[in-house]
Amino acid sequence: MNDAAPAMNDAASAMDDAAPAMNDAAPAMDGVAPAMDGVAPAGLAQSLAAGLCAGHIIEHDDYLDASSTQALAASAQRRFERGEFTAARVGRAGHALRRPEVRGDEICWFAEAQTPAERDVLDRFEELRLACNREALLGLFDVELHYARYAPGAAYARHVDQPLGRAERKISLILYLNPAWAAGDGGELRQFDGAGAHRDIAPLGGRLVGFASAGHEHAVLPARRTRWSLSGWLRTRR
Repeated sequence: MNDAAPAMNDAASAMDDAAPAMNDAAPAMDGVAPAMDGVAPAGLAQSLAAGLCAGHIIEHDDYLDASSTQALAASAQRRFERGEFTAARVGRAGHALRRPEVRGDEICWFAEAQTPAERDVLDRFEELRLACNREALLGLFDVELHYARYAPGAAYARHVDQPLGRAERKISLILYLNPAWAAGDGGELRQFDGAGAHRDIAPLGGRLVGFASAGHEHAVLPARRTRWSLSGWLRTRR
């Protein structure tokens, strides 16, 4: 993954089965929103929504505190131990294939919270969905979520999160669940811009990254230790 793989416009997030809904064209990404770590929790969702709706890549550290991040990571680990994760596939629904050279993670879709930590993050993402609708009248209807587990060496080639012919995904969200992640551990999220440059974001525990789903190319670089995250999409109706 040191050299970016070709863009995969029809190979968005795993399409093994239709992802469950949990509730009842974003602008181009011209820059990264300024840090908002000092924002009071009561106004955080609206501040994040303002950055997303203004066309920024948002990056917010300590979206979850250390104990909440640890609890959510433990929830993911328990699901993995129960065999709820499956190898991710790429391609359109109904035609998705397992291609580990393109995408090497394992995923677990969920709509129903099984732990208080999962209930908390569902509530947080629902609050963000409503805030985005207030900010820009996007018509976001539900939240689609899955855990992702990357074993050491696994990666995800350059791609977009909005498959051809399916425009429901409007906002992509990634919440990292990796405590004590070091610079040498790899696994960065590589964000590409239209000028051919890129920026790497480390998957630090508690960090939230968000951006417009349409046309926004990104990749996951290989990690040297197991890498956990929760990926979500704020969606409109079909």
